[in-house]
Amino acid sequence: MARQLRFEYPGAVYHIMARGDGGKRIFLGQEDSLSFLHWLEQVCASHGWRVHAWVLMGNHFHLLLETPEPNLSAGMRVLLGTFSQAWNRRYQRGGHVFQGRYKAVPVTGEQASDAHYFKVVADYIHLNPARAKLAGGRRGKLAAYPWSSLRHFAKGAPPPWLEINRVLNAFQLSQDRRGRAAYVAWLESRATSHDGKVNETAMKSLRKGWYLGEEGFKDKLLAMVDKARAKIRKPGHHAGGAMAAHHQQEAERIIRVMAARLALPLETAELAKLRKGHPDKVRCAALLRLRTAMQNEWITARLAMGASTYVSSLVNRLLRDAKERRTLAAHERALDAQNKAAAK
Repeated sequence: MARQLRFEYPGAVYHIMARGDGGKRIFLGQEDSLSFLHWLEQVCASHGWRVHAWVLMGNHFHLLLETPEPNLSAGMRVLLGTFSQAWNRRYQRGGHVFQGRYKAVPVTGEQASDAHYFKVVADYIHLNPARAKLAGGRRGKLAAYPWSSLRHFAKGAPPPWLEINRVLNAFQLSQDRRGRAAYVAWLESRATSHDGKVNETAMKSLRKGWYLGEEGFKDKLLAMVDKARAKIRKPGHHAGGAMAAHHQQEAERIIRVMAARLALPLETAELAKLRKGHPDKVRCAALLRLRTAMQNEWITARLAMGASTYVSSLVNRLLRDAKERRTLAAHERALDAQNKAAAK
């Protein structure tokens, strides 16, 4: 499976989740939970992190985390590494404690007016114990669950590394006892009436994979991918959904430029009116092969060129032709010039 790209920039907010290796429980008792919170506090102090919501859930944990400095990876190495070492010593075991890489999904919401996804993640985290039938409704107060930041919203006086006001601001609640009480009451009601379930629209957002936000936020992240492109495209480097989105965005840009240069139609339905092996469609397909990681199947479907094996044969034949390669080089220079102009 492709590895997700880590986006690191000042002020980034993430939904972080990590699960026990093989799904095993990692918080076997109070000592494990206290140990994790201890190391989280240490990393917050050393790396300047701000936690806005957290929950520990037996075999996994969630954080809504802000990094004022671009140091997510460095801090997570310390947090997971020190906790794992302490855990293995405690139980006289060896090997991995966590399963694979932790998940880190960038979340939009830099402004109070753009707080929807921030609220979705905060609710999702705090309602975890209700969905697991550990608290809420007939099982007692959700805020009584001991291993969640919600108890600090209920009681006030959070530890220095937990910043509750940003969640209250996102819900347009006052930063006092009344605001905290209103937020807790909202979640207690959700835990009682819906067993902590998050609505399907919110769940679709949470399942999107590599980011949580609007198109403008996605474009901001893809711009970061573009800057790091040379590094990302090294052999063996995988970037998951973000890089796939970047390559598709770049593929569509190439098609637009080439359509203008070669007088080709833009839409697939119009391209289908040209013969499948039309020379200009083959030139466009060759550039997509050379400059993006789009699969032959996508290129074939987008340019209406028939079978992918047929297209592959046409492109390979074109690339062996010295005259055609010189023509492609001219098109590539035009693409690069447009990139430079757009960057100014």
